[in-house]
Amino acid sequence: MYAAERQQEILRLARDGGRVDVVSLAEAFEVTAETIRRDLKALDRAGLVRRVHGGAIPAGRLDLEPDLAERETTAAGEKDRIARAALAELPADGTLIVDAGSTVARLAGSLPAEISLTVVTHSLPVAARLADHPGIQLHLVGGRVRHRTRAAVDAWALRAYAEIRADVLFVAANGFSAEHGLTTPDLAEAAVKRAAMAAARRVVLLADSSKHGQEHFARFGGLDDVDLLITDSGLDPQDAAAIERGGTEVVRA
Repeated sequence: MYAAERQQEILRLARDGGRVDVVSLAEAFEVTAETIRRDLKALDRAGLVRRVHGGAIPAGRLDLEPDLAERETTAAGEKDRIARAALAELPADGTLIVDAGSTVARLAGSLPAEISLTVVTHSLPVAARLADHPGIQLHLVGGRVRHRTRAAVDAWALRAYAEIRADVLFVAANGFSAEHGLTTPDLAEAAVKRAAMAAARRVVLLADSSKHGQEHFARFGGLDDVDLLITDSGLDPQDAAAIERGGTEVVRA
């Protein structure tokens, strides 16, 4: 297969799947990872894809936000491992803020029956998973609900978080990097995430490795605002070490 043919197929895969990664492409086309990186660089120069950590996304998708169903099925195994590792960060008889996001929703669904916690969330899916939990005192933050994420945003939500102080926040992000911090596509959601971070003594970011290096429109904090990042083993050890040098502990589940 000629390079132009391979690049055309890579572009098709990126548009169909929303993202391609170097390792999978190298295996599929039976070429080296360096060859794939050259292909992605050529497509990036042509304005057809945008390179991100470990792969590329189609041009124009920087602020495309997947819906809940797509998020639930993406990197499901990695998210399950992250959620299990996050259980070790639960405070004893303390107070949690649980952000909106598919990985933190997995954590909410895996909370042991014997725990006793106060949980505050602005996420309807998280609240639905915890509403019948016998050991949870659940507080649901109100506001305008975004259809795509089922998360409450705007003034009501911001006021609620300004009035509390929690032990731990489990926060999600659509993208994270040492250079550009924590980002998400929507300004209103970013504002609520920022308020939740200010309301917690300890901030734990739950994000699978595919989000490393991704950038989105709305920035809501830096990695130096995060005490602990729990991600999966797909995060390169060198990238993990660089994040830890900035003061954030990293767990690769």
